[in-house]
Amino acid sequence: MKRNIVLATLAAAALIGGGTATAFAVTGDDEGPAQRSSVQVKDDEQSETDDRDDDAAEAGLAKVTAADAIDAALQHTSGTAVGAELDSEGSDLVWEVDVLSSGTTWHSVLVDPGTGKVLDSHAEEEDADDTDEARAALKGTSVTAAEAARAAAEKGTVTSVDLDDDDRGNAWNVDTTGADGAESEWHVDLKTQKVTADDSDDDTDDHADDAADSDDAADSDSDD
Repeated sequence: MKRNIVLATLAAAALIGGGTATAFAVTGDDEGPAQRSSVQVKDDEQSETDDRDDDAAEAGLAKVTAADAIDAALQHTSGTAVGAELDSEGSDLVWEVDVLSSGTTWHSVLVDPGTGKVLDSHAEEEDADDTDEARAALKGTSVTAAEAARAAAEKGTVTSVDLDDDDRGNAWNVDTTGADGAESEWHVDLKTQKVTADDSDDDTDDHADDAADSDDAADSDSDD
């Protein structure tokens, strides 16, 4: 499972009243859980189904919510949760929760989406400047990752949550999947917990393009 948390220091600047708008990333290699998950899925490399169908199916299999997975991870590993994602490690479906701990230590905690049990946890040392930027971005937040996940859960099944990395900042970025498999992206305000739609969602843009193409085609037919 990919681990890619991007925290924009623009958000930090807006929250703490100054700073330079740059971005950094924390990444890690794919690693399977030490214990098998109770929820098994087809191996990504063997599956030929559409990614959207895969995401919807995986979301339907998870009995443990994103918020509860974050809570379980923090009970196991002290620190601040900065992201969570539902994904597969081979045939194991897991919640991967990223926790910023003491110093420059980050933890990747894998939680069973069927039982809420912590399956594995490993620590990674990251660049001190990147860690300082993460702490600065988190310093002004009054809404936690778990609270953001619970707020966005009213819009659908949450499949991921992390700090927003676009130039608007000041929000948690949350992905949801609806009962019909439709995927949506939401912003949860770091201070008010207000949930708003992400207008830059690629799916929304695609639908708009399709509608425009249809209108052009209709105009062309009428001209004929």
